[in-house]
Amino acid sequence: MHEIYVASQRLQLTIAGIVTKYISLTDPSQRQEYIEGLRQTIEVAKRLGYKTIISQVGQELPGVPRREQHRSIVDGLKACVPFLEEAGIMLVIEPLNTLVDHEGYYLDSSKEGFQIVDQVDSPYIKVLYDIYHMQIMEGNIISTITNNIDNIGYFHIAGVPGRHEPYTGELYYINIFKAIKETGFIGYIGLEYFPLENPSLSLTRFLNWVKSEGLV
Repeated sequence: MHEIYVASQRLQLTIAGIVTKYISLTDPSQRQEYIEGLRQTIEVAKRLGYKTIISQVGQELPGVPRREQHRSIVDGLKACVPFLEEAGIMLVIEPLNTLVDHEGYYLDSSKEGFQIVDQVDSPYIKVLYDIYHMQIMEGNIISTITNNIDNIGYFHIAGVPGRHEPYTGELYYINIFKAIKETGFIGYIGLEYFPLENPSLSLTRFLNWVKSEGLV
């Protein structure tokens, strides 16, 4: 982590976020372990100046009603709020697709993600809206974003299908970016994809693409 920080300072790059330990929020018996892991992540984030922590919620528990797992997530996140508030750091929970990449993961619906955020009711808990995952699970990307922007703290993008460059696949990201910009969102959009091209060329091509549309 120190090496990443040193490199970011040398290159004058901002680190947009850090991932906390993968410990289940669906299982209340693991709650204290999750909270302790998050507290450790908060300390790292504070030292390095990071303002966003990314979290998954864990696998769906077989034989346990979803309403109980939902409540466990809400209660666990509520218990984390005081630590996040004290540090001035936001935690974003991530819905993932269960059809292609993350079979068995609990939170595969943005709607439920937004419900969780509403129930926790803290500006320090929001959703990481991963457009790649939610296109696979739900579609309806632009209206979902514009109707729920207050509950979104971070975005991830990739081309669908394949999780490659955003300028490949069935989504026209330029229109999505314009819709996000029109909401007034001022956070980060993370590129989380597996490049088909040389990574440097891929990033340059992406940057030139969005520049040509006046988006940066």
